[in-house]
Amino acid sequence: MRKPSALRRGDKVAIVSLSSGVLGEPFAKHQVELAKKRLEMLGLVPVFMPNALKGLKVLEENPQARAQDLKDAFADDSIKGIFCAIGGIDTYRLSPYLLEDAEFLENVLRKPKLFTGFSDTTNNHFLFYKLGMVSYYGPNILNDIAELDTEMIPYTRQTIQYYFDNPETITIESSPIWYEERTDFSSNSIGVPRISHEETRGYEVLQGSGVVEGRLLGGCIESIFDMITGDRFLDQKDVVKKYDLFPTLKEWIGKILFLETSEECPDKEQMLKYLKVLKEEGILDAVSAILVGKPQNEIHYEEIKEAYLESTDTPILFNINFGHAYPRTVIPYGLKAKIDFDTKTLTIEEPLFESKLT
Repeated sequence: MRKPSALRRGDKVAIVSLSSGVLGEPFAKHQVELAKKRLEMLGLVPVFMPNALKGLKVLEENPQARAQDLKDAFADDSIKGIFCAIGGIDTYRLSPYLLEDAEFLENVLRKPKLFTGFSDTTNNHFLFYKLGMVSYYGPNILNDIAELDTEMIPYTRQTIQYYFDNPETITIESSPIWYEERTDFSSNSIGVPRISHEETRGYEVLQGSGVVEGRLLGGCIESIFDMITGDRFLDQKDVVKKYDLFPTLKEWIGKILFLETSEECPDKEQMLKYLKVLKEEGILDAVSAILVGKPQNEIHYEEIKEAYLESTDTPILFNINFGHAYPRTVIPYGLKAKIDFDTKTLTIEEPLFESKLT
């Protein structure tokens, strides 16, 4: 897997809307301004790509425009990183415009760049994994950079600092505080803290012991389910198959599978349905261990645990701070990780980015 370089102060970073076009709606204008300010405070130069702010309707009807922004970001040598605006539901529709473009493929091969986002962005991450580029299941613009409080959530702010510091290893610790999702994203909420709670559970070992090592692969379980089954869109399964977007069973062998649930907050019955598909595909038995993200707002927390325990005997570390719950860390695709089930610790065992020359 090819790693991009870490960010430096003064770097330009592209903002792209690869699925939902909500970033371009008038009601999100205050969040756009806040994101711009925060990126500048980090020492970065934000570049909103030409189609990123065109709104929901235009981007829904024009997946090629979304794809063009990503292609242009990779073609521009002055842009060093790419931040997704938010997730959505139909990112898979970009695949033909990307994977049939020889220039884009060559740019990804020769000029890997930081690419960060989560949720339906799972589709994009699998595309980059297929192309051999490390990408990062982590913070995005609307959910993280544009946090409406007076500052970003400290735990997530530390995650973004990893994009600059590039430590040799990272021990991903449980956040001492977790936060509820907002119900009001209007300008009235600027400066208003999220509802927060003390983390009383920390990481939970559902099953397994000792140390497990492997490379990381996974994403949002609903997105993965849709990629396999095509239940949401009639053409999705065919697109995924045509472009080999989903990793083969051989590629899952020995991996550490990371899974998390969306804001739809699936209950036990839904989770059993999702996990059954992964079981039938052979994935749950092929991987060496499973990391499960904290459910948003801790909804169906115990039910989700039960669903995993009823679906697999694979070792499971539960309640990790990634995905749709707040705050969130970064999970790098294809990099080496170690889970110590006895001490409940998770370590990324190599630098996130290309090592600096000495």
